[in-house]
Amino acid sequence: MYLPKDPAMLLSWVNTKLRDEASSFSALCEEYELDMAQIEASLSAIGYHYDAAQNRFC
Repeated sequence: MYLPKDPAMLLSWVNTKLRDEASSFSALCEEYELDMAQIEASLSAIGYHYDAAQNRFC
């Protein structure tokens, strides 16, 4: 699956999928066969971390 390379675009894509489709970040990664650590590293580099209570990166 193609993921946006720009971290801001990746953030938007991930949060949209979390809002509309996935019950959790791990479920999203499993469904789309994504590398959870790679996404977390990319988003952490711009100051975002997954908040399970809100089911989004903030």
